[in-house]
Amino acid sequence: MAPRIDMLGTGNAFLPHGRHHSFALIDGKHIIDAPPTALAGLRRHGINLADLRTVFITHVHGDHVFGFPFLLLERKYISDRDGVQPLTVVGTPFVKERLTELCKLAFPGSLDSMIEHVTWVMEDIGELEDGWRWERFEVHHDDAVEPHGYRFEHPSGASFVHSGDSGPCESLYDAIERSNFAILEMGFPDWVPSTHHHKPKDVLTFSELCSTPLGITHTYIDEASPYPTVLESEFPEFADHVTHLSDGTKIEWSGTHWAVTK
Repeated sequence: MAPRIDMLGTGNAFLPHGRHHSFALIDGKHIIDAPPTALAGLRRHGINLADLRTVFITHVHGDHVFGFPFLLLERKYISDRDGVQPLTVVGTPFVKERLTELCKLAFPGSLDSMIEHVTWVMEDIGELEDGWRWERFEVHHDDAVEPHGYRFEHPSGASFVHSGDSGPCESLYDAIERSNFAILEMGFPDWVPSTHHHKPKDVLTFSELCSTPLGITHTYIDEASPYPTVLESEFPEFADHVTHLSDGTKIEWSGTHWAVTK
């Protein structure tokens, strides 16, 4: 089966109308982060949680990991009651520490056996059983949460980058330039005084320098909503190789390139 990415969420921490928190599913069994809306997103797309094999954690801000205890709780009591399905979490030692604390806080005592059953992988590079190779690299965000991005490569020739949360930085851009697609966050409008997220002007500048197709996630704006504006209503315009992703967007490998279907 050709590699496929499903965007189960594309919103930032403030959930623009119609969007769940940014959340990506690879080949129906590997997920990038575990946001508060993760379980809802997986349910909405008919994913059996017992089929999940790997959780890649970019950093430990709440909108990226606070759904983790609910994923374990569901597997324990619903989809994997016998505890026979493996689950690997890829992240730093700090990630293991924080996710363990989070599970104890959320459901004291109830998830201890699930945490013990998890395989923790802390190396910066690795390979999954289905052939996906990955590398983790530091990005520009809040140092207190150990922010990282990931680059993935498949034997079919498919490759892509997931930025996690990051402002413009050399490590991220180098990884994107070596890949044939990138899922890039755009968490703030231009007027917010922070360099910890990409803004429309940052995406525009980088897209003029790099021809790698970009899919925008972790966005602060929704292009179609019947509700009052959250931050601003003017939707940014980008080059043709930049796509503003939506919840439910499918990104499929054609054999030569990634095809995006919204």
